[in-house]
Amino acid sequence: MTNTTTDTTIVRPADPTFREALRLAAIFAAIKLLLHFALTLWTQHLGYSYFRDEFYYIVCGRHLAWGYVDQGPIVAVQARLGELLFGDSLFAIRILSALAGAVAVFLTGLLTWALGGRRSAQGLAMLGILVAPCYLAIDSFLSMNSFEPMFWATCILAIVMMLRGHSQRTWWIVLGISAGLGLLNKPSMVFVLISLGLGLLFTPQRRLLFTWQAALGIVLMFVIVAPNVLWQAHYHWPLLEFLHNGKVGHKTPILGPLAFFGTQISTMHPLTVFLWIPGLIALLRSRSLPNCRWLGFTAVIFFALLMLMHAKDYYVVPIYPALFAAGGIAWERYFASRSFRSPLAIPLYETLLLITGILILPMAIPVLAPDTWIRYTTTMHLHADKLESAETGPLPQLYADRFGWQQEVDAVVRTYRSLSPTDQKTVCLFGDNYGEAGAIDFLGKQEEPTLPPAISPHNNYWMWGPHGCTGQLLIAVSDTTPEQLAHRFEDVTIVGRIDHPLAMPFEHRNIYLLRNRKPGAPPFDWEEMKFYF
Repeated sequence: MTNTTTDTTIVRPADPTFREALRLAAIFAAIKLLLHFALTLWTQHLGYSYFRDEFYYIVCGRHLAWGYVDQGPIVAVQARLGELLFGDSLFAIRILSALAGAVAVFLTGLLTWALGGRRSAQGLAMLGILVAPCYLAIDSFLSMNSFEPMFWATCILAIVMMLRGHSQRTWWIVLGISAGLGLLNKPSMVFVLISLGLGLLFTPQRRLLFTWQAALGIVLMFVIVAPNVLWQAHYHWPLLEFLHNGKVGHKTPILGPLAFFGTQISTMHPLTVFLWIPGLIALLRSRSLPNCRWLGFTAVIFFALLMLMHAKDYYVVPIYPALFAAGGIAWERYFASRSFRSPLAIPLYETLLLITGILILPMAIPVLAPDTWIRYTTTMHLHADKLESAETGPLPQLYADRFGWQQEVDAVVRTYRSLSPTDQKTVCLFGDNYGEAGAIDFLGKQEEPTLPPAISPHNNYWMWGPHGCTGQLLIAVSDTTPEQLAHRFEDVTIVGRIDHPLAMPFEHRNIYLLRNRKPGAPPFDWEEMKFYF
């Protein structure tokens, strides 16, 4: 009796273009990484300090949890890993964000290759990412936004690879992990997944969704994100409360469709409109990019969802690697055709992107000293988009929020050291918002290790509690007036002031030493002080 074994393994011939694509993507990724390293050192040399949110993320990293009031847990893990691996210097805490930006560039190159683009298309797509002001900005400091395009691009690349005939099991696992981590990074990833799902459902590529491999990937995604959902449920959905308060409080400027579209042009570099719009058209027409209409539908649905929700303009940026990839292919094939053969077209366009990218670089990263920046942008008629509705000063918020913190911390530490040893054991350090409290916890602890932890009613600081504070003795950073405080405390002393001319106007406030709450004053009720915004 003879046993016959049938080998069903499909052996695919090696794609000779893959190695070249991999090499080119690695070169562009290295350029991106080194660029951010150099620019971080340069901005530090110019006097720009930590950004407000960086203090908060670092403190969150020292209070690791499965969730936070206003963000997913990934940025806290990022901050903690950065501290443990590289230290807490300005350069060190930004390494992982710069690395995430480099990975996004790398994935853009691979995505362009997977969609059928070759060397010129890949180079053009990755250059678009390199010069786009929004990518330069979000990858230049510690934040969750730098990781978002990386998770997005991985999900799209996984779908493209499956449509090319590669292992659905492998790539659905990759997609499930990336989507799950993306949801842990930013809950807004859910709109990405909705858009992707609808984009596939509206096209013949919907077949990918109705397989056991797809079920495996989706289950894996839910398993990864489940701890965060359980955390939110356990604490009565603080994220939803935070989002509601931001909406009713008009925290973010509400933009109409035309204004929203206009911000996309400015934040993504005005000349890249000739890259991503042809890319979107090519995807929707599905001629030069066959079987890719699902990706065009995904982009349109995503744009529409965010516009209807009045989301922040930079929430759209994760879709652009796909649009740049498609646009690069459209340029490559259009100018390689017999009717429109023009070997200089793409190099000329790339040169214009580089030159104009350098000119508008100061709008993304503070590469000019503040006074020089003001003169330069005034002369060039450049205007920064507002991130939030708060009034700004001479600098946009992204730059202004890097000033004034050392002034605050010096006053707090000086006042703390002036107290008796008994008072030092009972004093509370209070900040109205997480920026002020975070600066005390980070910079203050570097100056005076015995400082107690700061407290604040703002977002996750409220969840960490008052640390036994009774409200009888406080060093407080607050915008409350001395007259208002005099109704609550018997002794109100102004011990310092944040008045840095370049800081955000709402951060121009007093630093108080407050003693002895008056008998008739409202009690120090931590529950009533909660401020999710």
